[in-house]
Formats: sequence, structure tokens, C-alpha cells
Amino acid sequence: MIRIFKHYISTSLLVLGAVETLILFLSMYVGVGIRFWGHLRSVSYIGEALPIYPKAIAFAAIMLGIMIAMGLYQREHQPQAWHYGRLGVSFIAGLAAMTLIFYAVPQLFLGRGAFSIAYIVAFAAIGIVRFSYFKLTGYNANKRRVLVLGTGTRAAKIDALEKSGNGQQGFRIVGYLALQGAHHFVSKDKILTDDAPLCAIAKKYDIDEIVIGVRDRRDGGLPIYDVLMCKLSGIDIIDLPSFFERETGYVQLQAMNPSWMIFSDGFDRGPLRDTSKRMFDLIASILLLAISLPVMIITAVLIKLDSPGPILYRQERVGRGNAPFDVLKFRSMRTDAEKDGKPRWASQNDDRVTRVGRVIRKLRIDELPQIFNVLKGEMSFVGPRPERPYFVEQLSKQIPFFMCRHNVKPGITGWAQIRCSYGASVEEAIEKLQYDLYYVKNHSLFLDLVVLAQTVQVILFGKGSR
Repeated sequence: MIRIFKHYISTSLLVLGAVETLILFLSMYVGVGIRFWGHLRSVSYIGEALPIYPKAIAFAAIMLGIMIAMGLYQREHQPQAWHYGRLGVSFIAGLAAMTLIFYAVPQLFLGRGAFSIAYIVAFAAIGIVRFSYFKLTGYNANKRRVLVLGTGTRAAKIDALEKSGNGQQGFRIVGYLALQGAHHFVSKDKILTDDAPLCAIAKKYDIDEIVIGVRDRRDGGLPIYDVLMCKLSGIDIIDLPSFFERETGYVQLQAMNPSWMIFSDGFDRGPLRDTSKRMFDLIASILLLAISLPVMIITAVLIKLDSPGPILYRQERVGRGNAPFDVLKFRSMRTDAEKDGKPRWASQNDDRVTRVGRVIRKLRIDELPQIFNVLKGEMSFVGPRPERPYFVEQLSKQIPFFMCRHNVKPGITGWAQIRCSYGASVEEAIEKLQYDLYYVKNHSLFLDLVVLAQTVQVILFGKGSR
């Protein structure tokens, strides 16, 4: 993993993206070369295809953007068939996008023959690269060798994380080292029984990184001096919250404590960051409003025809600094959805949702009026989803650090929205909070762009909608 503007990026995915970008760029040259193979010396014959590099850049940029939007560069493990299916959809969408580009910008037109060859070459080459990537990332030789200090419930979370990755994660747990008086909650066959000093054990098993998997470092038998010697000998030392943050893209709530939040980098704000984010919000909101205005008008008409009641729905939510505000949404439920006056989470196949409401909730069109909340400065384009005061009061009593999510403005979309499902229970709220805290800790313009790019697949595939 490497960090770009505090956001962790998988090194293997970054290399994959660079290789595929190069393939997309060079495929245009290959297409022209094959198409005009017998006339390479006749510049006038292929003059319409020159220069090639602007067309190659456009093709690579558009295809890479579509592939990112389709979720092909996500860190979490997905079945290979999932990747190949979305790769096919990406190239179909790319073909449509390039066709529009050719008509809109004639200077980028390559020629049907040359482009068809380039398109086929790019698709085949990326398919081969993806197949090779899955094979290579499964090899243990390419993974960091990790030793975990501790065998308790905290260490068991790492054991579960490794198993859930199905061999696609970038680390390999070599073993767990039990500390004094600890109960074992990890696989017994992975507990090391060596009595040698920690540095000797690390050298014996060729360890790259040691994870501190105990909560109490003073009375839990943690060999501080030995850990220091390992650090000085070149072995990376990392605590459990930072390990999970890096490997999963969320902050593990059970491993958090106030001291880690205080001394870790992140959770900060400043006038420059606030100003740049505000400018980004204004530009993105105005662009989205211009693009989505026809959709919003059609939606308003359909809501009015479908069921009695107002088109827009106002609901009190909690914003930055716990300040209340009224969020705007297209009405997707009956007007008597909460006739008893008690707030309720939306459930799967909720019978309170109208016919039009079911469609616009699935496509996230009901969220579009929140553009006006962003323009007013009550919300941001990207941030934690705002919750209702009733749920904030309940969840803050049950979930530690819940109120920390209000350190930034709430957003129309967010890191939690693209990484996990709809939160309709305390358990799901905890899962969402872990991603929200990651965003609060590491938010930047770069992370906002990542979220926006991946929000497309959430809309297309209805991830997390109810």
C-alpha cells in the first residue's frame, strides 16, 4: 500500500492501472500500424490518422474513467467473473462514448478500420493482463510477511480479514505470537511456539511487518524493548487500527481509542482545505444541476401524477458541528409514511415507498434536490450521509465515537455509500461509521474525486439502495 494525499492505494492495483493505461494508449498506434501496414511509407495515405497521440490520450482517459466508475479498481475481493463481466460492460460503454466523441470532436476521429483493430487489441490485452494479475496476486511470494503479536479477540480480526480475502489481499499472516496470560481466539495451527527473542523469530520467518494486536500494551506482556530492536533492524511496526485502515479502507471501531486518534495523522481541518472543498462543491453542484435538470423536471411530474402530496420532502438532519438543517429530497414515500410520529429506517421492499419512489430510490434520483443544500453550504458533495436527530441521539449512546462523523459537512454521496450497504440497523450503522471515520480522518480533494468516480457504479448497480 502507498498513500496518496493520505488515502491508501493498493500498490498492485496502481501498477495494474498504469499497465492498462499504457495498453489503451499504445493500442491506438497498433491499430493504425496494422490497418495501414502495406502503406506505412505513404504518409498521405494515412495522413487522416495523424497525429495519433491526441486520439490515444482521449481513448485511454475515457476508458480508464469508465473502468474506474465500473469498480474495476476496488481493493476488496470480488470473484473473477465479476471483473470480466464489468470489463465487458466497460468496453461496450467505451465504444458508445468514443462514438460520441468522434462526432463531437472530428479532430479525434481515427477511422473505423483502425479504431476497430485498436479496440479489439485493447480489450484482448487487458483481458490477458487481468488474468495474469489474478494469478500473480495469489502467489504468497508477492505478499508482505506479517507477524501478529497477540492471539486475543483483536488479533482474531486479522485472522478473519485474511480468510475473507480469499488469497487476494496483499499480506500473508506467517503466525501469531501469544503474550502472557492471553486466551487464544485465532487458528491454533498459526500460533508460533518459539521461545527465542522476538528479533530472532522475525529473522527466522523472514518477517516484513509486525502488527501489535493487543489492547493493553503495558500490562499485556508486550516486549517493548524487543519490538524496538525489530524496528531498528528494519522491520516495520504497525498498530492494529492503522493496519486495518490501510488494508480495508475503514477505521476499525473496536480497535480505536482516543490516544490513537490524537496522535495519528488526520482528523484535521484548516482554512485552505475548507476553501478548496467549498470551491469544489460549488463547481460540482452547478455542473450536476445543469446535467440533471431535465431528469429532475421529469421526476417532479411523475411524482405529482403517481400519488397525492408534495413533490419535495423536507426532513431535519444533523450537519457539521451537530447543527440541524432541513435536507431536500424528492418524495419517494406516501405522505402517511410516519403517521405514528416515530422515525423508522427504510427496510428492504418497504411498503411505504411509492411506485415512482421505488425507481428513483434505486437510481438515487431522490437525492438530487440536495444539490441546493450544497449550494447553500449546509452540505458538501462528498461526506458522511446526514442522519436524523432521533437516530443520532440513539446511535451516539450505543456507538463510541459516533459524533466524530460530524467534524465535516455531510454529503450527497460518501466513502461509506460506495463501500457498504444501506444502514438500517445499529450493526449496519457501526459498519458505516467505520468508513465515515476513515473519510473524516483522511478527507481530501483526491479522495472526493475517488468517491465521485466510484459513485457511478453504485447508481448503475443499485448498491445499498432501498
